[in-house]
Amino acid sequence: MDVLAIDTSTDAVVAGVAAVHAADGVPEVLAEQRVTDGRRHAEVLTSLIEEGLQAAAVTRGDLDAVVVGCGPGPFTGLRVGMATAAAFGDALGLPVYGVCSLDAIAAQERSVAVAASSLLVVTDARRREIYWATYDKGARTAGPAVGAPGDVVADLTDVPIDVVVGSPAHTDLFDRPVGTASVPTVAGLVTAAHADLRDGAPSAALVPLYLRRPDAVEPKRRRPAGPQHQEVAR
Repeated sequence: MDVLAIDTSTDAVVAGVAAVHAADGVPEVLAEQRVTDGRRHAEVLTSLIEEGLQAAAVTRGDLDAVVVGCGPGPFTGLRVGMATAAAFGDALGLPVYGVCSLDAIAAQERSVAVAASSLLVVTDARRREIYWATYDKGARTAGPAVGAPGDVVADLTDVPIDVVVGSPAHTDLFDRPVGTASVPTVAGLVTAAHADLRDGAPSAALVPLYLRRPDAVEPKRRRPAGPQHQEVAR
């Protein structure tokens, strides 16, 4: 089974192809393309997908499924990745599976450091906040959530955490060992969607994990002006 994987939940735009073998379900990454530029998701994503397909020697017609990270992440970035994944699935008649992008980072870390049984994943939420989630033996135990770094550090002081992974600008805040995974990868995304891929589940609605309102909001309507009182000269 050849799977297209996409994630635009962080500043890293990720796209690539993995082969999933029925015997063990472990993804074999055939190609992965990545560009770190949080302002150009829409500009680079389609090119990265095409480059990934070419590098993997896989055509669009060879694909069996699409996996996309659904955040948490900024509104614009998530919309680009999820809309592109949905368009590929619709055009090619493929199932599209959405996964939590933090789950993908956790899966990537566990694939290279299985001894890290309890994990904390953090990514940059901007506005001086972070997205976070905790895991134990591969299962998410809290989150995804968003909060100020100091508040998250305080809330998780007594929570057993073997390794912290994710945004390098924030992992050192927790005074725990830091792992290697920093952004969603093709392998992590496909691993996070393992159950759906294995079962051949039908597509479900893609639900973006914004966790807060977008930066751009509609302006409030002005109340109609009241009656104007003017003095009349007599």
